[in-house]
Formats: sequence, C-alpha cells, structure tokens
Amino acid sequence: MTTLTGRHILSLKKYSPDELNNLLGTAVDLKSKIKNNVPHKMLEGKTVAMLFDKPSSRTRISFETACAHTGAHPIFLRPDEVQVGKREPIQDVGRVLSGYVDAIVIRTFEHKNVEQLAEFSSVPVINALTDEHHPMQALADYMTVLEVKARLNDIKLAYVGDGNNVANSLLIVGAKLGVSIAVASPEGYEPSERIIARAKLDTQHGGQRITVTNDPYEAVKDADVIYTDVWASMGQEEEYIQRLNIFKDYQVNSALMAAAKPAAVFMHCLPAHRGEEVTDEVVESAQSVVFQQAENRLHTAKAALVSLIKRG
Repeated sequence: MTTLTGRHILSLKKYSPDELNNLLGTAVDLKSKIKNNVPHKMLEGKTVAMLFDKPSSRTRISFETACAHTGAHPIFLRPDEVQVGKREPIQDVGRVLSGYVDAIVIRTFEHKNVEQLAEFSSVPVINALTDEHHPMQALADYMTVLEVKARLNDIKLAYVGDGNNVANSLLIVGAKLGVSIAVASPEGYEPSERIIARAKLDTQHGGQRITVTNDPYEAVKDADVIYTDVWASMGQEEEYIQRLNIFKDYQVNSALMAAAKPAAVFMHCLPAHRGEEVTDEVVESAQSVVFQQAENRLHTAKAALVSLIKRG
C-alpha cells in the first residue's frame, strides 16, 4: 500500500483512487475504534498548528477533537496572531512553523496561499477550506455516501446550487472514486470549466458521467444523493440579496427530492440556511444524513492526520 506520510492535502487532485480509498478506509477504522472505546493515541508527542483566516465551528472542533483522540497537541492561531501573507511572508510562515510542528492545518481565502505555504513547508499542509477547494469536506461527504449506500461506484450525486469550493471538491474527489455527478447551477454560477474538465478526465476509464445543467430537475433524475450548499458563502455577503433572487428556483424541497430515486439521501455541508437553499422539512426528513455527514468530518480529519504525519 502506498504510504501517504509527508504528503499534503491541498485539493486531492494529485491523489490516486487507491490513495483516496486508503484515507476513507482509515477514517472508517478510526470511527469504529472511537465507537468501541479502542485507544488510538497514534500521534502522542506530535503538534498540529491550525491557521484560521476564516471562522469555523465544524472544522475547528473536528480537528481539535481529532488531535485529542490521537494524542496530538493542537495550537489554534487566529487571523490577528499570524496575518499570513501580511505581517510575515507566507513562505517564512511555512519554514518557521515546520521547525515547530508536525503538520499545518490552514483555512483561508485564496487557494494560492495554501499552495505557497505547502511549497515552503517541510511538514504536511492540510487545506481546511479555500475559496476554490474544500477537500476535507469532500472526504467526509464520500465517507458518508459509502456508509449509507455501501458503495461509491454506480452512485449518482446531484449537486444543486452554487458551483463553489464544495462543488469543486465533490467533482474532483468523486470522479476519482467512480461517482457520477450532475451539477445544476444558474447560468454564470456553474463550477469552472477547468474543474469540470479535470473531473471528466478522471472518468475516462470508469464509465461514470459528469454533467452540468441549469435545470435542477434534470440533475436530480435517478440521483442517489442530492447535495446543496448556501447560496452566499463567507465573503459574498454583499451579494446576498441578489443571490436569493438568482438561486430561488434551486431550492432543495420535497418536490425536488421526490424527483430523485425513492431511496435518495439529502446532504449539506452545513450550516444550512433553512428556507433558502433547503427547506426545514427536507433537513429534518428521514432522507437527511446531514448530521452523520457532519460527524464524519471528525473521522476524516483523524484519518488525514494519522496518515500524513510522520511517526516514530
């Protein structure tokens, strides 16, 4: 089995299907261990720096808890404490932190900042969200699909809404894992052509399909999973009212869920704006797996840390 020790997780574009399945398998194993009270202090003596330019509850808590479960020590750094790229060049931050800690988790705005940090870091860098990618969310999402559907091959995931960082990572990771993905976004809000082309490249030998449409009902036809995200992400607050009008026909409601397979499940990376991109009825329905999905952020964070950090 290929070792992942020392690797970065920036977008997961460079991970093979076997390496992605390795991460998911580790997450499943670690979830079983914590549920059965099996100790797994695999990272005792290790330290993880967490640089957060953007606030988060699930990401921060999942990584800090992941450190607690595995014996690592997390150091949370607010934006004003580091000011990556402002008070200190990002390449210096990468080199200095590499002398102190065993991994760096970063949640920031521009994806190029994460790439620059990784270039100058000698310890693993984990992207906990940028404007372009959200790979740790995608790992938790596909772990959840695997749990509820018992497979990833021959699964169709319909993403309805803004073609944002969450959609990008679902496309990149899902295409490698054998998932067919249909995206329905308003015109002008689709995922970038570069991301779509990359995902299609990874489907050439698997038989799965990547499609993009402006019709949410076309996207969810025969879907096993319906997924959505907020219509205005952090940093887009000024566009909020405009986006409510543009995306109003892309709400995931009971009628849209009924247009998918009867056993389709609903997913959302949370927080959900109930009454906007999704109705309260759908979030609280038996088809919703959003809280199982949120819990799996913990187990995939642990899988990333124990897989990437050098031990011994």
